[in-house]
Amino acid sequence: MFSNIGWSEMMILLVAALVILGPERLPGAVRWTTRSLRQVRDYASGATSQLKQELGPEFDDLRKPLAELNELRGMSPRAAVTKHLLGGDDSVLRDLENAVPDKKQLFGTSSGMPDNTVAPSLQKAPRQQPLNPNERPPIDSDAT
Repeated sequence: MFSNIGWSEMMILLVAALVILGPERLPGAVRWTTRSLRQVRDYASGATSQLKQELGPEFDDLRKPLAELNELRGMSPRAAVTKHLLGGDDSVLRDLENAVPDKKQLFGTSSGMPDNTVAPSLQKAPRQQPLNPNERPPIDSDAT
């Protein structure tokens, strides 16, 4: 549940709780929070067991699409393409990567670009000065 919270965040939360609640009320708040979380977990497990009893074998049919969705959620785009479109064979993707030259091969420098030059597609357009008050912007007849 709290797998994304690190120790530094926990310490910040603890210090904030200590400042907000004070040392007198903090132990009671911690007990209330743990009791509430335990009760919510018990309700969730009770609801799951009740669904299993009422639905029987159909419960597994409901869980199967959710398990597949969780499996897809953890996949990278490359893994999804490899699994579903290429049947698990990623040799096509590896061949494609080998066929495309990397920047070092194209430009012959370690930075990936020739020294003191910028690719034409990456060059910035000259900056235009902001319009003065009551000045109309220029109209591009090709764009309208």
